[in-house]
Amino acid sequence: MTDRIFINGLALHAYHGVMAHEAKVGQTFTLDLELAIDLSAAARSDKVVDTVSYDKVVECASAAFSARRFRLIEAAAGGVADAVLAQFPRVQSVRVTIHKPHAPIAATFSDVGVALLRVRSKPRASGQ
Repeated sequence: MTDRIFINGLALHAYHGVMAHEAKVGQTFTLDLELAIDLSAAARSDKVVDTVSYDKVVECASAAFSARRFRLIEAAAGGVADAVLAQFPRVQSVRVTIHKPHAPIAATFSDVGVALLRVRSKPRASGQ
């Protein structure tokens, strides 16, 4: 599948992290989402019912990211990916990138984060 919907630079304040001060003060994270979805029907019809609403994807991702405090951004990214796949059956896969620009690292860096890809499981044929 080569069709994609992307949302880059979604800024969300949360309290994720291993360090105690991260839980107390929190920080702003930036999320990038890339959804693999067949957009051929939407390209022909010009109707939102044939795609997924960007607004609804942002709402879903934001809710999943903020639903609880994660110690690891790997777990937060997994939660976002699982929520998107659960809410949007048309989405075949989702790549979630979380940037943590204020990670407590004793070094100068321009970016740090995680990216993960989750692919919808295909239903098993009977007898497998």
